[in-house]
Amino acid sequence: MTSEKKMKENDWRETDMLPSENELSIMYGTSRETIRKALNLLSQNGYIQKVRGKGSIILAMDKFSFPVSGIASFKELTKMLDMQSRTYVQELSLAKADEAMRKILDPAEEELVWKVVRVRELDGEKVILDKDYFKQGIVNSLTKDICEDSIYAYLEQELHLDISYANKEITVESPTEEDMELMDMTGFSNVVVIKSIVHLNNTEVFQYTESRHRPDKFRFVDFARRHG
Repeated sequence: MTSEKKMKENDWRETDMLPSENELSIMYGTSRETIRKALNLLSQNGYIQKVRGKGSIILAMDKFSFPVSGIASFKELTKMLDMQSRTYVQELSLAKADEAMRKILDPAEEELVWKVVRVRELDGEKVILDKDYFKQGIVNSLTKDICEDSIYAYLEQELHLDISYANKEITVESPTEEDMELMDMTGFSNVVVIKSIVHLNNTEVFQYTESRHRPDKFRFVDFARRHG
């Protein structure tokens, strides 16, 4: 069992000090150099904090790590993070874009826009509200079944779209009435909002998404390397 798995399964708990490098090398039957590399990886990924002269302290493990960079469907993320999840489709409609959405998606004159509102339940709690908008000229049809499963799987496997990149913005906001109604927000006064404008490989914008998260369940992670 890895150190990361032991922490996630609460064999080691938040604020516990990890055993020393020497103790860990004996525990796992490996070299101190291997243990040192493993601890560095745990530190880089936010599982532990190294304290000079004391060792390594375990950080909170009750948040799911959602990567900020990259483009992945909710289904792909929950599978990767081994979450128990369920999706509820609150709205699936097709209409003319309002002024704000016209500025973002720039649809053709008579082109309609799909609006998909979905609530994501993780481990029995409704903690994400996803609001997606797609240009009908590119996504010509959508069904409730597709939206409950994976829209991206449908777009790539059935429509053969080449989804390429996204521009993202992350903010912390006060919950809206819709947030309070559709998510389990009792006791929470903020939501983390990730807004994404998604492009195809030919650079055309085809999707805008606003993903609203209850803040206690997630930490939003990225990997950055200084050049050189």
